[in-house]
Amino acid sequence: MRDYYEDLWERLPDERSLPDFEIRLRFLRGALRPGLRVLDLGCGAGEFTAEIAAAGAHVIGAEVAEAAILRAQRAHPDLDFRLVQFDGELPFDDRSLELVWASEVIEHVADTGSWLGEVQRVLAPGGTLLITTPNHGRLRLLLGGIERYSPPLGDHLHLYTRRSLAEVLADFEFSGVEVRSVGGPPAFKRLLLASSVKPGETRDE
Repeated sequence: MRDYYEDLWERLPDERSLPDFEIRLRFLRGALRPGLRVLDLGCGAGEFTAEIAAAGAHVIGAEVAEAAILRAQRAHPDLDFRLVQFDGELPFDDRSLELVWASEVIEHVADTGSWLGEVQRVLAPGGTLLITTPNHGRLRLLLGGIERYSPPLGDHLHLYTRRSLAEVLADFEFSGVEVRSVGGPPAFKRLLLASSVKPGETRDE
């Protein structure tokens, strides 16, 4: 899979527009504050990483493709970008981050359980996980067909609904899980915005 993403980032044009960028940015900004320790997990070319830094937070951008990291470094040479394993441990200390931003990432992850486990490990108690991912409600799948959203040679490995995304976050004991659909008419909203919190430690922990 790493080769797939290396090739993808080599082929992507330098000038490109991110789908629903303003919607996602408003969602992200609502959780930012100066001094916050943030991981932009799946940072791509660093567009959101730069926005996080502009808000006064301490941010690291992480990607699985070296081609993406090089592109991000060229665009934002003063920011911290790091290459991470496609499947494996994140190179960050336990409980070292206060916010993980993963925008249009979870649908590409093969082992969702291991990925969420790593996110939970690096988050401090009370830390926030923000996720955006395409919305695949029943009506959208009925009219569009599954092939449109998850073609055999595509990289969307999982299709999420509000319910399934909320359930997987609850299964990993994130609290305060909120998932809403946005973008488009009521029955065809195309994007999910999810926020959740890693529970704080009890006195016995």
